[in-house]
Amino acid sequence: MALTRSFKDLVQSRVARDPDFAAALLREGIDTMLTGDLETGKAILRDYIKATVGFEKLGEATDTPSKSLIRMFGPRGNPQARNLFDVLGYLQKQAGVELHVTPDTR
Repeated sequence: MALTRSFKDLVQSRVARDPDFAAALLREGIDTMLTGDLETGKAILRDYIKATVGFEKLGEATDTPSKSLIRMFGPRGNPQARNLFDVLGYLQKQAGVELHVTPDTR
C-alpha cells in the first residue's frame, strides 16, 4: 500500500523550500478575499501562516492572542478590518513582498 501525505503537509513542505510558491500563496489568499470569497481566502491564509511564521509568532508580532488569530482565520471567523490589515501587513513584510490593489482594465 502506498503512503500518502495530506494536502496541507504538501503545501507546508512546498512553502518551506520554495519562496516563490510561498509568495504566490500569500498573494492568492489576499486576492481571493478581495474578490469576495472570504472563506477560501481565510483557508489559504491559514495554511500560509501555519507553513511560515505560525500563529504564536504572528500573535506576538501583531499583539493579538494566537487563539484569536486561529479563530479569525477559522471557518466561522469574522476578522475585523484592523486586525486583518495588521496581519496582512506583517505577512507581507516577512515574505519580502509588497502587494497592491489595481483596477481590472479588461
